[in-house]
Amino acid sequence: MLTQFRFDLHATDGAARLGIVHTAHGPMDTPAFMPVGTAGTVKAMLPQSVAATGAQTILGNTYHLMLRPGAERIGRLGGLHEFMQWKGPILTDSGGFQVMSLAKLRKMTEEGVAFQSHIDGSKHLLTPERSMQIQHLLDADITMAFDECTPFPATPEQAAQSMRLSMRWAKRSKDAFVERPGYGLFGIVQGGIYQDLRQESANALQGIGFDGYAVGGLAVGEGQELMFSTLDFTTPLLPTDRPRYLMGVGKPSDIVGAVLRGIDMFDCVMPTRSGRTAQGFTRRGTVNLRNARHQDDPRPLDEHCACPACRQYSRAYLHHLIRSEEILGPMLLTWHNIQFYQDVMKGLRQAIGEGRVQDFARDFLATEALGDIEPI
Repeated sequence: MLTQFRFDLHATDGAARLGIVHTAHGPMDTPAFMPVGTAGTVKAMLPQSVAATGAQTILGNTYHLMLRPGAERIGRLGGLHEFMQWKGPILTDSGGFQVMSLAKLRKMTEEGVAFQSHIDGSKHLLTPERSMQIQHLLDADITMAFDECTPFPATPEQAAQSMRLSMRWAKRSKDAFVERPGYGLFGIVQGGIYQDLRQESANALQGIGFDGYAVGGLAVGEGQELMFSTLDFTTPLLPTDRPRYLMGVGKPSDIVGAVLRGIDMFDCVMPTRSGRTAQGFTRRGTVNLRNARHQDDPRPLDEHCACPACRQYSRAYLHHLIRSEEILGPMLLTWHNIQFYQDVMKGLRQAIGEGRVQDFARDFLATEALGDIEPI
């Protein structure tokens, strides 16, 4: 029997929620952090290594994959799961954010966005219909509606115009989406930091009807305080029986705070990008392995972590790899960072199930504020 796409809510603790998203390629326990695999790979990681951290779902990117190697090619080769050998669920973003941030000479109209590739200058038109077609060819378990990510800062008038265009595109995305068992389409709430616009957007999306609801247009420079205050009034507008996804977030403290406000799903390039720039996330904050203080340190990066970087190697060795520009350095730090994020999510899920998520959050933030262990 084919799996139906659905969200089961198992427990709540305040606004925090414990649940499972069921997809065609398996379940995702929530709250969940999804590593980003922009171009069909989580950078510096084998798929089985990503899975070993506890990650169940990864992201693919419509914009990058449509340009190289091409969605039709991936479709002919069996879809993104087969192409990159990832057996679990895949969520693909719609491409809208990358078109706005990366493409050359873009022009946005009611129809969609005409742009030139940042790779070779070739011309393309990305519309809601084409975005749905690409994500279908990629065989994404979770498809995102095509939208414009409202920039920050934006005036109320700019945010309203952008949001209403995204809502019209959301309807076209829904009409073009091919429904099948185990596959879901998420709408994206826009409206900047304005409560009335977020309300209008949430109402419009629920009128269309989606399998899940994302909060977009945050983590674009507004800062944590504004992000949290926007979530405080946005998350309660969303249905309780559908998963809620905060796009592009974020730092560990951002995720903990958003879970307390009722968010179920997260993604961010931060753990992988930081791994390639000598940054390691630990329970006591972020550590820069490039610093000389680590060169004689035999201790692990994080004594509580079970990843290979912490279980088998010293800070001194990681420091050596970074300073020598050896590729193993970014590989080990990326694995560690993804493991750290998954451990945080596992801790949040356990705390929600046991009714102590506020205590978990308080202890997590207090430990992070201590800063790194004293050098030897």
